Amino acid sequence: MEEMEGVRVSVIVPVYNGERFLADCVESLRAQTLLGCEFIFVDDGSRDGSRTILEEYRERDSRIRLIHQANAGVSAARNRGMAEARGAYIGFVDADDTVRADYFETLYRAAEEEDCEIVISTFASEQEGRLVVAQYGFPTESALRREFIRYEILPYFFKEDNLNAVWTKLYRTSLLREHTIRFPVGIALGEDALFNMEAFAHAGSVRFVDYLGYQYRDVQGSATRNILAKDYFRRALDVYEMKLPGIEAASGLQGDNLRRLKAVKLIYSVLSYVYLYFTPTADVPLRERFAYVRRMVGHKRVREALPFYWEERYPAAGRYERCVLWLVKTRLTAGLYATAVYSRMRNNGG
Repeated sequence: MEEMEGVRVSVIVPVYNGERFLADCVESLRAQTLLGCEFIFVDDGSRDGSRTILEEYRERDSRIRLIHQANAGVSAARNRGMAEARGAYIGFVDADDTVRADYFETLYRAAEEEDCEIVISTFASEQEGRLVVAQYGFPTESALRREFIRYEILPYFFKEDNLNAVWTKLYRTSLLREHTIRFPVGIALGEDALFNMEAFAHAGSVRFVDYLGYQYRDVQGSATRNILAKDYFRRALDVYEMKLPGIEAASGLQGDNLRRLKAVKLIYSVLSYVYLYFTPTADVPLRERFAYVRRMVGHKRVREALPFYWEERYPAAGRYERCVLWLVKTRLTAGLYATAVYSRMRNNGG
């Protein structure tokens, strides 16, 4: 669909059984100070009262557009919204979350001032009961060009997770359409990262702004709930083994360089999963979590990836990370459990 004159930003909100917090989300969007926004809600087969809430708001606000589709997942819902977007830029909001009134105006102005194809803001998340603001370490308030994106930002996606979210960014619509950038359907974990890596691989200019305007709400409960069924490690392996031809061709990340980055990403994920699986939960017995971690650290892909991470990260790693790395290397599951318990007690002031 062609961009419509006067529509500056299309905000896409996938909705699936989100009635609990949906009104808060809609109200925060309706309060946006940027003129020329449209809000595209994609009802992905909700079975609760989400559709009724959205239809009532649509009657009150002409900026709201509502699309209904059979349940196909968040990636398919976002792709549908992008196909219908009429704005010069596209942004994303999750139906559980809210944004400050000046959120999209801040990102839009930043994009226009420096003629940037992607603008990135920061966000805060709760970790161990503390609110932690994401720190990327990149220059802010000025445009970063092609070489910086290729050699600094793209490798970052393989080393950290805090740049993955699409709801902290604004994307120029023409960039996404010219290169047919879409969310991968059928991937249960990592779809945001893959979308972003392809978008950044094609972008000629991006800008970081030191601005916290997205209000993220964790409504999923404990991340440890039903962790064996979620099988985070299997999903990390899928990403590790996945072919990335579009990203490789556009970014120049190929061969041994890409293999090294993917290996670092896998081990980074493994280290975080060790802590996650050894977090107390009544849903999964400790012996099952022990067995899962034992299989994970002994997996052949972990063994082949570990030397790359060791070379890349070990020299600058802190004491805790070095200890966990050594325990993974030696496959001492009991030691990993003890280390996770100690770390949790220390973070909680125990």
